[in-house]
Amino acid sequence: MMVLEFFSDSSDSSKNIICKMSDLPGLSKPEQKPDLDTRIGKDSPFTFGQRILTSEEDVFNHNAWDHVEWGEEQIQDAQAQISKQYNDPVRDFDKKMYNAHPEKYWDIFYRNNRENFFKDRKWLQIEFPSLYEATKEGAGPKTILEVGCGAGNTMFPILKQNENQELRIIGADFSKNAVQLVRDSEHYDPAFAHACVWDLANADLELPETVEPHSVDILIMVFVFSALEPAQWDHAVNNLQKLMKPGGHILFRDYGRYDLAQVRFKKNRLLDDNFYVRGDGTRVYFFTEDELRQIFGKVFKERKIGTDRRLLVNRKKQLKMYRIWLQGVFDA
Repeated sequence: MMVLEFFSDSSDSSKNIICKMSDLPGLSKPEQKPDLDTRIGKDSPFTFGQRILTSEEDVFNHNAWDHVEWGEEQIQDAQAQISKQYNDPVRDFDKKMYNAHPEKYWDIFYRNNRENFFKDRKWLQIEFPSLYEATKEGAGPKTILEVGCGAGNTMFPILKQNENQELRIIGADFSKNAVQLVRDSEHYDPAFAHACVWDLANADLELPETVEPHSVDILIMVFVFSALEPAQWDHAVNNLQKLMKPGGHILFRDYGRYDLAQVRFKKNRLLDDNFYVRGDGTRVYFFTEDELRQIFGKVFKERKIGTDRRLLVNRKKQLKMYRIWLQGVFDA
């Protein structure tokens, strides 16, 4: 998966949005690649790209490398950086504030980024082909629910390709501003789509409006679960269980432990173990594969979990930047 789409990642006191790799200081423009659509049907899900670093001497010959395994030195260095964060955690008063009203920070985030946030997640068609199988003519009644729909990054590409007259796609988000962005978009088609405000971790088993229990065929969460406080995980999984149709599946992608975004956090950002608040007030957790198995395995069957490790390099400054994401499919 040659994903050059990064997400909001304000890990210090400045507000900072990570953009395409070519926009990072000191990185030259990536080599021209064929249109991503040409890879559909050729790459298996969870392959995560095919540029493999075989010799350390070649590391600065390209801007990015896939499947980069970590040695003990990299792990120890990341752990050392993270251990320093415990010297200056978030104050208890501020921690209560961030955890009490997380929705207001996401409202501010989407209000401030309403003009420049949308990116078409084309890589989803390669990594999660079942999403697009549901859009084919004659696929029959299918309900897709995107939790954390944001500005419609997943919903709108699916709608654009849809040929299934019996498809229903619901976008739910914690932020009312995000939902309004979706509803106001020229791509929003109420004949097939619905957007609503919903708290994934609500403790009352309340489902998104218009969604019946056990009616969702495909549920997708991309960089969503990491925004929850660990104490909310069980509530979230219980809500997911109530949503999913028997035989349906959950598509998951989120941050992995020791990702660059975690390692680079500075003072007054650590809320709890591996759980942080960004400069814009939004929260983020960094998972391991075993944690995902523990969280989702209580209710769902693991089909596959994979770790996407990518090494980005700044050739001008001779710097290495390690990105780590986790991806999974879980069956109801």
